[in-house]
Amino acid sequence: MNSRNSILLVDPEFDPNTAGDCNLLLKMTIDSFSYAIIDKSNNQVKAVYDEQECEDMLATLSAKIKNDSYLALPFKEIKASVYTENTLNIPNELFDAGDLNAYAQYFTSAQSNNLYTQPFANFGFTSIFTPDQFIEEILRDSLSNYKLYDQAAPVLALAEKKDATLLILDFTVGSFNATYTKNGKLIFQNYYQTDNSEEFNYYLLFIVSQLNMNTSETDVYLSGIIHADDVYYQCIEKYFHSITFSNTTANETDSTILDDMPAHYYSSLLALDLCV
Repeated sequence: MNSRNSILLVDPEFDPNTAGDCNLLLKMTIDSFSYAIIDKSNNQVKAVYDEQECEDMLATLSAKIKNDSYLALPFKEIKASVYTENTLNIPNELFDAGDLNAYAQYFTSAQSNNLYTQPFANFGFTSIFTPDQFIEEILRDSLSNYKLYDQAAPVLALAEKKDATLLILDFTVGSFNATYTKNGKLIFQNYYQTDNSEEFNYYLLFIVSQLNMNTSETDVYLSGIIHADDVYYQCIEKYFHSITFSNTTANETDSTILDDMPAHYYSSLLALDLCV
């Protein structure tokens, strides 16, 4: 443990000189920052860092980029997903790649000058998003050859090969991402910040009600910071019968360094490696 809210796990055999064979995965949610280093020559997780309860993501990212020597390594590939309020999911039949600026008028907060698109062909839509301009500047100035992904990309990578009606709940200490898919289509996705189980229970019931969700026919997949003994899990099991902790690792990745951690804690982070 590095501090009250962070943890760093490193394979003792990891040689930074082999970074050219490794992918760096960065995941920034509304209140957490995490990264993983995967050696692609043997599909082995070499390092995982996770920091929860980040009150200022810009400050967190700035400090890590400045002080974390691992982030300065020359990686083979860098994949980053960043939370932003400025994201739209456009059904493919309505998407016009030639007029992206028309969508920018729907963004409500300060944005960067760049619009990013990410197709989710298996779910029938294309995401258009623009990150916080200052976070984008830090990434651009500090990292090379990075690719930016929609904030929901890691979770959708976990859901992609599942045909069931599925509610994926990806947790941090103080928030959760709810993603609902049905018949291979994305129906709903949103982030919520929660201070306690009562707030979480309210949001969960709101989602169920608004989506007319049949809870007896919906499979729930859990990832992130949640476990079977906590009050959030107890809320979920009041309404759903099929609940599974996601332990999916990208491309059969060897995650031995995480053996002492719950397997689902970092499944969505590692799923970034599935994103293309």
